[in-house]
Amino acid sequence: MKQNYEEVPNIISGKDLNYLCDIYNWNFNASKLAKHFSNEATDEEIKALLEKIADTHKEHAKAVLNILQ
Repeated sequence: MKQNYEEVPNIISGKDLNYLCDIYNWNFNASKLAKHFSNEATDEEIKALLEKIADTHKEHAKAVLNILQ
């Protein structure tokens, strides 16, 4: 039987939950840091890039939360 790895199983193991928590925390913290530094930046190009990075990590954190719902 071939398993489809693109589908989330109905049951998440404790180990998988730990991985998901780590992934969420990494992305949440990266988003927060990028947003902080975008507020500190004076160069508009760097500011825009940091805001894009913050948004990307925020979306990744949201995706992890969607898996857990």
